[in-house]
Amino acid sequence: MPVIQLDIAQTVAVAAVLLALGEYIKKRVPLFSRYFIPSPIIGGLLFSIVALIGHQWGLFSFQFYENFRSFLLLVFFTTIGFSASFELLKKGGVGVALFLFCAVLLVCIQNAVGTALAQALGAHPLIGLAAGSISLTGGHGTSAAFGPLLEQAGALGALPAAIAASTYGLVAGCVIGGPVGTLLLRRHGLQGPRHAPAEDAPAQALIETAAPAQGDADDTILRAVILLMVAIGLGTLLVNWLKALGLTLPAYLGPMLMAALMRNLIDWRNWQLPGRQFEVVGNVSLAFFLTMALMSMKLWELAAVAGPLLVILLVQTAIMFAFAYFVTFRVMGRDYDAAVIAAGHCGFGLGATPNAMANMQAFARANGPSFKAFFVIPLVGSLFIDFFNAVIITSFMGFLK
Repeated sequence: MPVIQLDIAQTVAVAAVLLALGEYIKKRVPLFSRYFIPSPIIGGLLFSIVALIGHQWGLFSFQFYENFRSFLLLVFFTTIGFSASFELLKKGGVGVALFLFCAVLLVCIQNAVGTALAQALGAHPLIGLAAGSISLTGGHGTSAAFGPLLEQAGALGALPAAIAASTYGLVAGCVIGGPVGTLLLRRHGLQGPRHAPAEDAPAQALIETAAPAQGDADDTILRAVILLMVAIGLGTLLVNWLKALGLTLPAYLGPMLMAALMRNLIDWRNWQLPGRQFEVVGNVSLAFFLTMALMSMKLWELAAVAGPLLVILLVQTAIMFAFAYFVTFRVMGRDYDAAVIAAGHCGFGLGATPNAMANMQAFARANGPSFKAFFVIPLVGSLFIDFFNAVIITSFMGFLK
């Protein structure tokens, strides 16, 4: 079979074209926008389908430059580290801490249930991890980041399984959110105020306090890149040092932890932080990384794990429904705000923060606004959950190896 080899420039160029194609299709297919399917997923999946046809018919295969994708992974996780501000967690109040507790508890449950079911169904336990918090709470970005690592650890088909599970979660999270909130209102006789729903501006305002306006844009971008590169460099030194001592950590964990340390040092010294620039760099690196990961995805390996994957995802959906109904609602105060948060947690725990916002906005339009809900969930989703999720996933991977 002919092998089409692409160097670094050609690999990045193909990824850029697929990104643009995904964005073009997303704008013209309302279903993709409704469920917040990322543009890299659309473009990357189209390419992987072409690769599947070439493989199945023996026509061609692709070989991409992989090292740059690994570097983008380090950049992405380092930006996550810079978002882990314990000062902002403290400013967010008890509600933010309580919802973060619920989100972290759900992450642990998703991973424990996924791995246990995978073993019971005769699949590799790491496939259960791919159908756990990696794809559900984490979403497509985390799936693309951890999928190849799971495959390296022996879980054949983990990357396409995680991507498929993430796409399923985006839809399922939107489907069950409204019913959860409605059942809670009826069961507990709750009523909300009947006027236009509040937006998430309070949470956004708090987030932006971490990234005040800088004088010169070029200087600010340069400062952000310098901090990122220093954190990556120091983080890789930390990983190598620990490896020499006999403790092996994933390559991304050192830079992420170092960035978190630097972020909280910056907060403590009350220095200016280029938060918006970190967000831009993180989004760009994630978009290209995600596209490159899907370009090289071997869809033919998904068939071997499709049955166990479907069973695990259906169980995870039922668990999310029950968790939001019985746990999130009670922990968050058993009131109308808690019901809105429970509806949002379905989108958050199975899909992504935009899905949670969509759930809450639809629910609030019918029942009235919830300042607390539109404050708590965006804050946890944008600043904290990715950091805690990555640490927990890493711990599970270490335990299962």
